[in-house]
Amino acid sequence: MRQVVVYSRPGCHLCEIAVERLREIGADGAFALRELDISRDEELHRAYFERIPVIVLDGEELCEYELDEALLRERLESGAVDG
Repeated sequence: MRQVVVYSRPGCHLCEIAVERLREIGADGAFALRELDISRDEELHRAYFERIPVIVLDGEELCEYELDEALLRERLESGAVDG
């Protein structure tokens, strides 16, 4: 199964919007959604601190700050799996 990971933190409005939209897009089971709270891991915090939300599909970083829905759909439809 395809996997989408969202690097985020509590209180991040852009993160909340991205996760909500990803849940809607993935409601048909197109991918598993995993949220990672960067505030719980110092290494993740350093890596993603100023870029969240960061959306990753199958190990490939697709976008930061905002969900690029067109790009996500394109990659999901292509069936390509990186990582």
